Amino acid sequence: MRIRYIIYIVIALLIGYLVYHKLSGGKGKEGQAQGGGAAGGGKGGPGGRKNGPVPVNIQIVKDTVVNNTINVTGTVDPNERVSITSQTAGNITGIFFTEGSYVKKGQVLVKVYDQDLVASLKQNQFQVALAKENEYRNRILLQKEAVSQQEYDTSLSSLNTSQAQSEVIKAQIARTVVRAPFSGVIGLRNVSPGGYLSPTTSIATLVSTDPMKVTFSVAERYRPLIKPGTKVTFNIASSRKNFTATVYAIDPAIDATSRTVTVRARAANANNEISAGGFAKINIVLEQSPRTIMVPTQAVVPDLKSSKVFIARNDTAVAVPVKTDLRTETQIEITEGLKPGDSVVVSGIIQMRPKVPLKIIKVLH
Repeated sequence: MRIRYIIYIVIALLIGYLVYHKLSGGKGKEGQAQGGGAAGGGKGGPGGRKNGPVPVNIQIVKDTVVNNTINVTGTVDPNERVSITSQTAGNITGIFFTEGSYVKKGQVLVKVYDQDLVASLKQNQFQVALAKENEYRNRILLQKEAVSQQEYDTSLSSLNTSQAQSEVIKAQIARTVVRAPFSGVIGLRNVSPGGYLSPTTSIATLVSTDPMKVTFSVAERYRPLIKPGTKVTFNIASSRKNFTATVYAIDPAIDATSRTVTVRARAANANNEISAGGFAKINIVLEQSPRTIMVPTQAVVPDLKSSKVFIARNDTAVAVPVKTDLRTETQIEITEGLKPGDSVVVSGIIQMRPKVPLKIIKVLH
């Protein structure tokens, strides 16, 4: 019996100890939580002061002018470019241009040997003179009915043939002179005086550098926004200046591989500051929106079906659903949901909830 009582007493003491330990441990945790909350509240964190205002910065909404721009790359080409060749073969008797110089349209660049053609032309001219006399004599005799119509026609045909042959020889002589087809800068020559020139030999390259052509491609969705007359700006590696070009031609076909449209623009180059064949970084202003609301990117909170922003109203956060459109590196266009004068919360977004009290630290404009 005495042993049984001892066992009962031990069990009772054990149960009492466990109950006491549990109660004392719970109070310690509660005190620790209260102490931690007070410490967090002292630092301004969200753990304590659950009903305290959240410090935020706000931006006053206003209408702004926004340019819808895209950046692409392209190539700068000369307005005209041609490899100068000769229409006839022969030895070069003269070169009349300096490499890298400016030449005018029609200027003589190269002369090919033509003495044999000149001699043939002189011989033909005597035949033309004789044929003219025969035609004139037979015409007078025909009027007097001293010769037949057939005899006169024969002499007239002989005159016409001689004159035609003369024109052929003159054309052959003209082809021995190589002239500039347009004004521009001529490059390095590939021939020398006395060398044999054939129609397949490239004498030099002639380029017209004013204006210059800027060729680039844009995505298919931008095609309706680009028209002849659209202005673009670009810069090149060889200059720190920004240059302006005007679109004048658009390829009607869309590239099936890249889904892009090729566009070409002209840029004035009176001072030869733009080099042909250069790489161009191009900026295109597609359209301008004069009454647009833009807010910082961090102010827009994406949702499952839409987006929202928080505005400050009577020092309280209010969630407003919005519709967005154009995006830049730092801002988003709001098309619906905001109006000028609204105060959009732009900081502390992670702590925002509807009806959260706010403490406005700074107002941005």
